[in-house]
Amino acid sequence: MRVGILGPLRVAGARVGGARVRALLVRLALDPGRVVPADRLIDDLWPDEPPAHPAAALQSLVSRARREAPGLIGSHPAGYLLNVPPGEVDAWAFEQLVRDGEAHRALALWRGPALADAADLPFAAGPAARLEELRLTALATRIAHDLSTAGPALEGLVAELEGLVAAHPLREPFHALLMRALSALGRRGEALAVFARIRAALGDELGADPGPELREAHLEALREPPPAPRGNLPAPVTSFVGRTGDVSRLRALLGGGTRLVTLTGAGGAGKTRLALEAAGGLVAPGGVWLVELAAADGVRAAVESVLRTSDPAAALRGAGAVIVLDNCEHVVEEAARVAGRLLAEVADLRILATSREPLDIPGESVHPVPPLPEAQAVELFAARAAAARPGLRVEPDQAARICRELDGIPLAIELAAARLRTMPVPLLVEQLGDRLALRGGRTAEPRHRTLRAVIDWSWNLLSDAERELLRGLTVFSGGATYEAIARVCGGRLDLLSSLVDKSLVAVSGDRYTMLETIREYAAADLPELRRAHALHYTELAERAEPHLRTGGQFAWLAVLDAEHANLEAALRHAEDPLRLILPLFWPWIMRARLREIREQAAAVLARVGDVPPPGRALAHGLCRMLAGEPASEAVRDSDHPAALNFWAMGAVLGTPDDVVALTERGAERLRDHPDPWVRSAALLVAGLVRFEYGAVAGAEDLLEPALDGFRRTGDRWGQWAASYWLSLAAENRGDFAAAVALTETPGMAGSPGLPGLEEVALGPMSYLLRLGQLKCRAGDLAGAAGALARAQEAAERSREPEPLARVLHARAELARRGGDPAEARRLLEAALALDVEASAQFRALLQVELARVAEPGRPLRAALELMAGCSDRTVRATVLEGVAGHLEPAPAAELLGAARALRGIAESADPYVTALAACCREALGAAGFEAAMERGAARPDPERHALRSLAYR
Repeated sequence: MRVGILGPLRVAGARVGGARVRALLVRLALDPGRVVPADRLIDDLWPDEPPAHPAAALQSLVSRARREAPGLIGSHPAGYLLNVPPGEVDAWAFEQLVRDGEAHRALALWRGPALADAADLPFAAGPAARLEELRLTALATRIAHDLSTAGPALEGLVAELEGLVAAHPLREPFHALLMRALSALGRRGEALAVFARIRAALGDELGADPGPELREAHLEALREPPPAPRGNLPAPVTSFVGRTGDVSRLRALLGGGTRLVTLTGAGGAGKTRLALEAAGGLVAPGGVWLVELAAADGVRAAVESVLRTSDPAAALRGAGAVIVLDNCEHVVEEAARVAGRLLAEVADLRILATSREPLDIPGESVHPVPPLPEAQAVELFAARAAAARPGLRVEPDQAARICRELDGIPLAIELAAARLRTMPVPLLVEQLGDRLALRGGRTAEPRHRTLRAVIDWSWNLLSDAERELLRGLTVFSGGATYEAIARVCGGRLDLLSSLVDKSLVAVSGDRYTMLETIREYAAADLPELRRAHALHYTELAERAEPHLRTGGQFAWLAVLDAEHANLEAALRHAEDPLRLILPLFWPWIMRARLREIREQAAAVLARVGDVPPPGRALAHGLCRMLAGEPASEAVRDSDHPAALNFWAMGAVLGTPDDVVALTERGAERLRDHPDPWVRSAALLVAGLVRFEYGAVAGAEDLLEPALDGFRRTGDRWGQWAASYWLSLAAENRGDFAAAVALTETPGMAGSPGLPGLEEVALGPMSYLLRLGQLKCRAGDLAGAAGALARAQEAAERSREPEPLARVLHARAELARRGGDPAEARRLLEAALALDVEASAQFRALLQVELARVAEPGRPLRAALELMAGCSDRTVRATVLEGVAGHLEPAPAAELLGAARALRGIAESADPYVTALAACCREALGAAGFEAAMERGAARPDPERHALRSLAYR
């Protein structure tokens, strides 16, 4: 929780002092994310005697709160708001958890009397009373749950309930729960005495009779206690970790009318332990009986042996018993027959079975037991590692890596943790490549001694055809569709379904997947299948690539994303890798996988050599470009999407002049291309190159028709790219309102239909940061504050100093423009204190902003020195404009002229620049101003001239 009001006020990462400040935050936390009018805040915070100047007092209070808890309070023309989602305020989360029946989790948030820091203010009385009532309701729910599973802990519950009854003498639910706890301990006389006291109190105080819950508890206390539970469940020797949701579901199923539940899953998934944990908490007057079948001669004989009778049905009838049939897979036919017969003959019998495949009989409810989620797997590993080697600290990232390598299989995790007795963690990580040899302890069953033995158990139960198909499935990476499996392996659907039933293959959506551990076990040298696999995915990539330039790109990108691992594997094994890499270039570009493009291209070149095979000149030329060589004729004359994009790669193609010339020639050559997408892409690339390499003035003339063309073809990626570069061009002109509008174009920060689109240039934090800066410069200070608050949350989650420094810089600009230079300076000094190794551009902009709210000399000199040799023309222009604001009119006008030349524009729409230019023109006269501008535009090194001007300042 970021903000806590269930007890003394708590704000994550901040210490808030001052009673009135704390009361303000408590009041705003009652309505997180919503604007609370200023008048309402004044009435709530000063209910008896408002200050002489209420609005000023409130503003001062807000300023103090902002200093102590930066980013927490947002402004609005009507008032103020807490800049956090409701779920990050503990009171709101508490109410939601209570409504969802999550009493234990809800009560864990309670730290003391609600709204304690505003207890004396009238606004807090109603909400505090409502929250206290919810707490008492949650307490009753939690105790009722604990009472059903308490066992030896009943005495502790009785003590807790006696305290609650004393504190709330007329609250019936607590009295009813106390009576039930006493009855469960055999103390029925005390339970009846509790009933007599509450009945008398209700009559005397309220003139009322006990309600239904109390009357039912009274009847239970009058009944004879049930016989002591019977059964043969073994006592656990280790703690049960994770799967609490599974335990609750299994108990609910078997306690709610379902009579047969089968736990299915791969070997080592923890089916037996889960079954014992779930069964141990069931109410079963006839006992809970474990029937182990792993080494049994037969199912019926095993049941008879455990129950010590030759007629199990007669012994179980009317008893209300539960049987756990463990490890049914190797005797699944007989297990199904025996279970079916017993269920038919014993009406109150319930069966919990474990098997690697379902029993497949009427009435069966199958509960899959998949590998543990990463958090639970890490928890299990930490617990077992601590037992194996007390005092050993395993870093969370190391534990997570180990658990991922082991597929989250509980048995594998336990076997690996046991090895920490004899080896350090890094060595264990190295040994995970031989995971199948991980060995258990002396008392482990033979089939659980190693992971290989676990899978041997399943492998030996397969038919030859099933084994052949399982081997064939190992050529796939990351799963496969049935279409791919049928094409590559010729696998029959019935065999594939059988492998799913046996928990060796899983179904996820439309894909069949396999644990890496099983894949390693079954892997074999299958050259023919490898070739068939590579051909299938080559054809898939070729089929998908044209659709990526249409309105259908979302669906086809999703297909390629799902097959990413298979496409990589196919590229490694393809006999003609250049054929496959060509249609992969464009989706890689759309996903901004630039490192992957270069690595894959280098690997393909290493295989095919320096001479392109017949018909592969384009793909070969693109790979060589990525290795740093000039564009070949095949690339220069191509209209392939990847070739068009690579025109813009200045580091590959040569000097900026070379890049501009190539793209301009390409755009002209493709101006009348019959494919509208090719025409739009050529315009886009030429436009962004103009902007990037200095011909900024004409960039929008190319980008606007490119955007229009992409809209007609339905290409959302193209629309995003064109809008992004147009927004940069608008920002360069100082038209911040236009830049905001383009930045807020749907899809600019990602699209639900195209996951990962934001990765191309703007991640979520970067997008919010850019949007906040643009809104700030466009005058929308409230909108900027909201965007920057969310950007700061994302930056803090990243735990990286540079993103946080960038957000602090943007918030400082917002504070300055909002009239708070002291806050701006504080934020800038905090950003500088992070001492990040950021780009020279960012560090220069940080210094320029600092110069506006502090002594300007040193920051301005630092900014100009950072720009030495910088190729980013727009940042250089921004720095020069910032320095100009601190100089006399003549040198200031020269720097404005240099900045205008760098931006490649005739006039700037930036209010700061236009205001500064007007001052210079008034001081110098129109002719003098224009002459100074021309001198500045002609200077080859305006930063050096600016440094000299600062020296004379």
